Amino acid sequence: MARTSLTSLELLVAIDTSGSISAAARSLGHSQPTVSAGVRRLERSLGLRLVDRSPRGSVLTEDGTAAAAWARDVLTASDAFEASVSALRGQGGTAHLVVAASLTVAEHLVPGWLGAWRRRRSSDDIERTPAAVELIVRNSAGVMRAVLDGEAEVGFVEGTEVLRGLRMRTVARDELVVVVDPEHPWARRREPVTAHDLATGPLVLREKGSGSRDTLERAIEAAGEALAADLPQLGSTAAVKAALHEGDAVGVVSDLAVAAELAHGTLVRVPTDGLDLGRRLRLVTRTHGDLSPAARELVAMVGQASR
Repeated sequence: MARTSLTSLELLVAIDTSGSISAAARSLGHSQPTVSAGVRRLERSLGLRLVDRSPRGSVLTEDGTAAAAWARDVLTASDAFEASVSALRGQGGTAHLVVAASLTVAEHLVPGWLGAWRRRRSSDDIERTPAAVELIVRNSAGVMRAVLDGEAEVGFVEGTEVLRGLRMRTVARDELVVVVDPEHPWARRREPVTAHDLATGPLVLREKGSGSRDTLERAIEAAGEALAADLPQLGSTAAVKAALHEGDAVGVVSDLAVAAELAHGTLVRVPTDGLDLGRRLRLVTRTHGDLSPAARELVAMVGQASR
């Protein structure tokens, strides 16, 4: 019995993650015709219709969704196999693993992933080359550029678009929330705020290139509004939170970043209506080129943790 290629399974998983063949092609750095042809070959090989195609786009069938879930398991197992075999080849010395992450992921998720990765390395019976880890913290655009340029092997980003030449995998989900100081008029507002309220309100934003800014802009545009060009732009979530206490500013930040403030009442979450502020947090690596054994182990571990 011929085995299904991992490349075909990666195509299927990318369509499931991205939502369409065209988006999957962008995430993998392939052309849309190449991905479409690969999916047709997979359908013929499996004897299943995996994708519903229409003039409005393409979505996975029920069979396609089920096959994508199984494909994820296969890819995760393959990553673990490659990492373990590569570790067996390690000969002395200390490996140096460079990881890049956008601010929210770096502060709230990466420490836990790296801790689990270290514990796994120390508890397994396999003797591995010791690995020192360096974490680079940038906005999502900077993280992707660092991975593309070879400055980092693995990246974690919040943005909605992944640059050509990068392979991506969703590893967590997050939601942006609208927050204000407890003395702000919106803290006592009874009706949810709309896209128009935000577009015309006193927002303070993250800089261009940040995942939070990208998600907010797309949500506002999807609701038929646009952000003003002269809104204040700040370089970190901490700066945005500080600005909220200095006047009538409104912030839109990750719920991970303000969990403590919301719990203690130093910031207040404002309900929204008609805005999709959910987002996927993604692991990115270069489409071409091998990862080091340490990087493969980290990718495999995060993949298993995200299931």
